[in-house]
Amino acid sequence: MATLPPPSESAMKTAKHPRTALAGPYGHPFHAMMVTIPIGAWTAAIVFDIIALARDDEAFATGAFWLIVIGIAGAAVAAVLGLMDFTVIAKGTRAHKVALTHMVLNTLALLLFVGSVLLRLREPDEPSVWGFVVAVVAFLVVGASGFLGGEIAYRFGVRVADESTQRTYFEPVQRDEP
Repeated sequence: MATLPPPSESAMKTAKHPRTALAGPYGHPFHAMMVTIPIGAWTAAIVFDIIALARDDEAFATGAFWLIVIGIAGAAVAAVLGLMDFTVIAKGTRAHKVALTHMVLNTLALLLFVGSVLLRLREPDEPSVWGFVVAVVAFLVVGASGFLGGEIAYRFGVRVADESTQRTYFEPVQRDEP
């Protein structure tokens, strides 16, 4: 396996700043906030599916269907925001390679969730065993991708404020003496 050269200081600093204000301010990317919508919706959909299948419950089956649709819409927005963050990562770095894998896994998961919706489309108010199976596989892919997303932020520091900025928030607060 070829060893990559260490990234330059400027490449690391560039990866911490947004390419556009639409991606969120410095040190606070919108992508990280937006992913909570599809993850939450898909988590709830899995729970709703389990209940729907266990009780043959139309209301929970319908809920699972719409939660997956909501997750797909949220994932589309999160993907656009994530792509904005991806573009600030220097090519040829380990961070870029991991971010690319993260993006591919998220795309796969999104396609699987679309497949789950298509399997349910004929009868969205009926429990769907195959729709549930595909959703569980997609959810596992999201988990693997989320692990890589954590690597990108917490190990590589992409779109995270650098330590000199962080340090200012740990300085003691000066109090005015009475």
